[in-house]
Amino acid sequence: MRSAVKSPKASRVADLIGNTPLLRLDRLAAHVAHSVRLYAKAEWQNPGGSVKDRAALGMLRAAERAGLTRDEILLDATSGNTGIALAMLGASEGYRVTLCVPANLSTERKRTLKAFGAELVFTPATEGTDGAQRRAKAVAASEPRKYRYLDQYNNEANWRAHFESTGPEIWEQTAGTITHFVACLGTTGTFVGVGRYLRKMNRTVRLVGVQPDSPLHGLEGVKHLETSLVPGIWDPSLADEMMFVATEDAQAATRRLARAEGILVGTSSGAAFDAALRLAERIREGVIVTVFSDAGANYLGERYWEEAP
Repeated sequence: MRSAVKSPKASRVADLIGNTPLLRLDRLAAHVAHSVRLYAKAEWQNPGGSVKDRAALGMLRAAERAGLTRDEILLDATSGNTGIALAMLGASEGYRVTLCVPANLSTERKRTLKAFGAELVFTPATEGTDGAQRRAKAVAASEPRKYRYLDQYNNEANWRAHFESTGPEIWEQTAGTITHFVACLGTTGTFVGVGRYLRKMNRTVRLVGVQPDSPLHGLEGVKHLETSLVPGIWDPSLADEMMFVATEDAQAATRRLARAEGILVGTSSGAAFDAALRLAERIREGVIVTVFSDAGANYLGERYWEEAP
């Protein structure tokens, strides 16, 4: 009698999201006090290449629980990474996706989004993601039955994805020893979700937000909150401290990470590292964790890579 053939254990794309490594940054932080340790969450190892995979999956699953059908089109505004995550998941799970994006979106990101089959609606580059949000709201309002507007900036499922995954991973990976969490602010979902989880586990953990130092900056996906549409999910009461980073310093930090640590990441990760390193230099002891949001491949066309370290 022939035994039944067992199916191989397999995963779908959504199953690959999360459980990213925590990297210790030894070389560039070698000069800080021995009692201070600096780590970064390697979020570029998500299948879509960024931390936004987590929020996109959380919003998709929440929409499904709320009755999403495949007759509806997933709609959102994005500067790139959330759009890539939604387009990837839409292709994998059988949903159509429309994305409102600034016209100056990089060629690499445009090609990636189109490769996944997303429809792109371009908005004025000068208006940034704020303009993309306004267009997305208008599109959703014009045909409410056709589109399911996920609205990442105001969707509770955004920060909850990090409360349920990123936060617990960091807590476990540091064995509960984390003393400081540092993250850039865009939709603010990562900061809010991780911050709320860490505060649940230890009220003394310090939460440090990172913003550009001016409204006119080159940190894609990061908001200067005082001059931008403030996300509805933002919780200002969480932040113990706010640190500001110049675009040039973030770019220099990004180059240093590649050349001294072998870590090729995007400019927002450079900003997060710049702030986290400055924090490490002024405290006497602690375990600092920051988030490297995405990989650097999509940024190699930027001129700052041609400059000296």
